[in-house]
Amino acid sequence: MKSNKIKLSAVSSLHYFKLFYRSVLLIVAALFYVTDRIGSRNGLYQGLQKHRWLLLIIWIIYAVEMILRFFPSELESMGSQKQFARNYQPSGRTELNLTSPWRTFAATAAWLVLNGLFGFLFFRKIIDRDILILISLAYGVCDMVCILFFCPFQTFILKNRCCTDCRIYNWDYAMMFTPLLFLPHLYTWSLLGMSLILLARWEITYHLHPERFSIWTNAGMSCRTCKEKLCHHKKQLQGFWKKNKELIRRF
Repeated sequence: MKSNKIKLSAVSSLHYFKLFYRSVLLIVAALFYVTDRIGSRNGLYQGLQKHRWLLLIIWIIYAVEMILRFFPSELESMGSQKQFARNYQPSGRTELNLTSPWRTFAATAAWLVLNGLFGFLFFRKIIDRDILILISLAYGVCDMVCILFFCPFQTFILKNRCCTDCRIYNWDYAMMFTPLLFLPHLYTWSLLGMSLILLARWEITYHLHPERFSIWTNAGMSCRTCKEKLCHHKKQLQGFWKKNKELIRRF
């Protein structure tokens, strides 16, 4: 009797590992924030800059992640790797099947509005600079959740088949570090700067070689050639939800 279980691919394993250490970074930073706030009743709260070693670790980890994203990798999802010429497998078709520019615009607008709200709260002194850093770290965790389990951009706005043909896959770091725009510092703006370079490269490649981004023209993006099986986790979650929807509603 054959098992229906799908073994974790190397790409999936890497993303679970990223989910783990990004969650650890967020939890540690949040604990420091809360304990320092509680312990600063005399008003001498120094912020996360008091823990420079933590900020340095965060910077190194994400800087390395972004530098590696500039190069082809067998451990990265085809979602980000489709931009490279070596991953383009001509299907023989010439018609393009790309995400509507209006859907892309809607995703951009939604993100700018959300982070514009955080910027407004920051300048009104309702939230402080460390909250913006925590939001950025939380985005990093949410990025992995979107890839592995549920992506609101995919479901509600872009309507793409899976991560492989995601129009905005390589926007992840730029979106992740958007809150850092309001925090002028070498650490913050260097991360934001690298993420914007990644974004610019992605967009330039998209407009110069749209055939690499279309599931009709790039056979390397087909389900038949997929080895990472990232969508399997989302399908499992959807199946669990459908199966237990009534039970969940009772609680």
